[in-house]
Amino acid sequence: MPEYNVNELERLIDGDLPWTRVQEIMKSPKDGSRFQKWVQILQSRVPWEERILLPLTPHLYVVERAGGERVVKCTCGQEFGDYRVNWKLSALIHVRDSEKELGKIYRGSEMPEAEWVQVREYYCPGCGNQLEVEAVPRGCPPDFEFLPDLDTFYSEWLGQPLDRKVEFADKTLDTVRGWQA
Repeated sequence: MPEYNVNELERLIDGDLPWTRVQEIMKSPKDGSRFQKWVQILQSRVPWEERILLPLTPHLYVVERAGGERVVKCTCGQEFGDYRVNWKLSALIHVRDSEKELGKIYRGSEMPEAEWVQVREYYCPGCGNQLEVEAVPRGCPPDFEFLPDLDTFYSEWLGQPLDRKVEFADKTLDTVRGWQA
């Protein structure tokens, strides 16, 4: 099984490897330490100390705070709360739902019907980075596209159990219900 050094993985992350090399890496078996090296690279690029458990997007991570709490955090340090709650509920949202607004990103016959579709752009309140974009039917709740089972991943896949187990459950509705009070 091939082993990749940190410098080559950094070039892969930054898009600086030739496409032929990227294809070789994609086709070859994964080395056992690649995930740890990847997280090590990402950890070295953020200005905060909390341990990255899992990258979610180019700017969002599930991190472990000092007390063992797991939260979603942006590269800039902005926290979005418990990783089991859809982080989009804590983001700034720009909604494109008119023909004029949709026309800024779609051309001609590619444009969806404004009466049916919204394009939602999610931004970090801390740094303003665009974190996600989704095109959804009107009235559809924000898509919670990824809720990782971190305890299973770390214990069964990486063989490195986390110190504290956390209930694996989507807590988004609990948060929304709390808004009614």
